[in-house]
Amino acid sequence: MDGSFLPRTMRAPASDSLYLKTGPFTTHLRTRLPQLLEALALLYDGHPLASHADFADFHVEVSLPVLRRWYHPKVQFSIDGVVPFLPLPLAQVLPMFEWGLNWCISQYANQFLILHAAALEKNGCAVIMPGRPGSGKSTLTAGLVNRGWRLLSDELTLIAINDGGHVVGLARPISLKNESIEVIRSFAPSAKMSPITRDTIKGDIALLKPPAESIARVAEPARPAWIIFPKFLNGLPAVLEPKPKAAIMIELANNAFNLSLYGAAGFNALADMVDGCHCYKFTYADLNEAVEIFDRLEPRGRATT
Repeated sequence: MDGSFLPRTMRAPASDSLYLKTGPFTTHLRTRLPQLLEALALLYDGHPLASHADFADFHVEVSLPVLRRWYHPKVQFSIDGVVPFLPLPLAQVLPMFEWGLNWCISQYANQFLILHAAALEKNGCAVIMPGRPGSGKSTLTAGLVNRGWRLLSDELTLIAINDGGHVVGLARPISLKNESIEVIRSFAPSAKMSPITRDTIKGDIALLKPPAESIARVAEPARPAWIIFPKFLNGLPAVLEPKPKAAIMIELANNAFNLSLYGAAGFNALADMVDGCHCYKFTYADLNEAVEIFDRLEPRGRATT
């Protein structure tokens, strides 16, 4: 039977195996690391656990290699017994799990066209936000979902091109880096966030728990209505400007993990999505100003410009 996630008071697992549902995927996780289980109990509270008899899309394990358990302990991520990454320090176990799960989805979930982009929903319409590292994409995403937008995904936008072209949600935690952590703590002080993991390859990282509504409505798809490329520019007013659809098409193709697998059908589906969306570039420095501009996007996909 399905049930709520591990209680936050748990300090040691009753079993080394759990089946976690996130959107369309079930992940079979094996671990005995209390550091990871406690973090997941906070961040994934509200996501259902499936019965051990259920099918799993990914069978992963997060563990300490035998030779690195005591001296400078390191943690490794494996899927189906294969270790795709080098081990990381034990203190980085939570980011490793999140990065590892992102890798599993981007490598194996080819029933979707997968874009490296955030996606949010309001009134049934989705905004897709690709962005390079440092663009402020995740900061903007965290700000919007704490002001009424529903989180679909922070990193991986799933397009069901064989089922109407809608966006499918994941509602997994949002990864905040470096200065963005304190920005969101000030902007949304009641939001739940993991402790900071220091000195990763991406700097300091904290994971932000999605609002309860985003988790509860994760199964609701959304129609793509806007494609917006954000960029944080400190000290400047927020500006939303139209961006040529030809340029959007090229950048989205470059941000797609598996477009080549779909061939002409994938290219045509992506082109149809771009053609049906309003396309912009967006620069911002202040989150309150950014939210005001996003809230003026009309729910049926027409901007009030």
